[in-house]
Amino acid sequence: MGGIFLDKLKKCFLLFIALLMLVPSFVFADARPGEVVVTLGEDLTEAQKQQILNEMNVNENEVEIIYVSNEEEHKYLGKYISKAQIGTKAISSAKVTLREKGAGINVETNHIVWVSDMMYANALVTAGIKDADIYVTAPFDVSGTGALTGIIKAYEITADIQIPEEQKQIANEELVKTGELAEKVGMENATELMNRIKEEIANNPVQSEEDLRSLIQKIAQELGITLTDEELNGLTSLFMRLKDLNIDWNQVQNQISKIRDNLGDFLAREDTQSFIRSILDFINQIIESIKGWFK
Repeated sequence: MGGIFLDKLKKCFLLFIALLMLVPSFVFADARPGEVVVTLGEDLTEAQKQQILNEMNVNENEVEIIYVSNEEEHKYLGKYISKAQIGTKAISSAKVTLREKGAGINVETNHIVWVSDMMYANALVTAGIKDADIYVTAPFDVSGTGALTGIIKAYEITADIQIPEEQKQIANEELVKTGELAEKVGMENATELMNRIKEEIANNPVQSEEDLRSLIQKIAQELGITLTDEELNGLTSLFMRLKDLNIDWNQVQNQISKIRDNLGDFLAREDTQSFIRSILDFINQIIESIKGWFK
């Protein structure tokens, strides 16, 4: 009797192992903390490539390396900034390391002079990226706008997912619009404008794109900010597209909360506390507003 039981137990065990082998790999896609993918600008020289890999402390024979072309950078940024600003060479590089579930996004940069760590983090959250350490660098000072393309590409590989093209586009658009507006009126004024727009929409939901355009223009005037037609059209388009994205906004809020936690010592500095917190509060207000805008 015992032999029959052991035989059945053995068969059950073998069946269990067989079933595990048949389970699609995506079931375990989130359970790979520590996995690393490096993305390099395609136009780096061999010396620059080695410099970047040494800086990232990675061995090219031990990690997956993908390359980002200037053509890809133009594909995702060409609608939002000039060809001259994008340039003709892909230089920016990044290291993406998956973290455990709930760890959030942490961004560090080197030689990136136009895009801030927080601008990357917020755009990556919009793109649907979560729980990862991101290191962005270049062999010399660059704007950093093209790096987002590589980061998203690397994350898709490490997390074994496919981010919708529209979501990639709007993440790049958000990165550019935030930087351009801050460059013109200062980050605090840009944030105040966005906050006021969100507050008004939350209290008095707009009914059409034209209503949203008029609201943005009215608040900008109250704050003493003069928007060009191009800027006004851009902001209107951005917020309309945000509300149409099929995004898990609860997940986005969770990632923003983790970004806040990851700021650590940086937030402890008095000169950065109010600035960074205002950005995070602004993003959270966007999410809350989007949830109820056009219901």
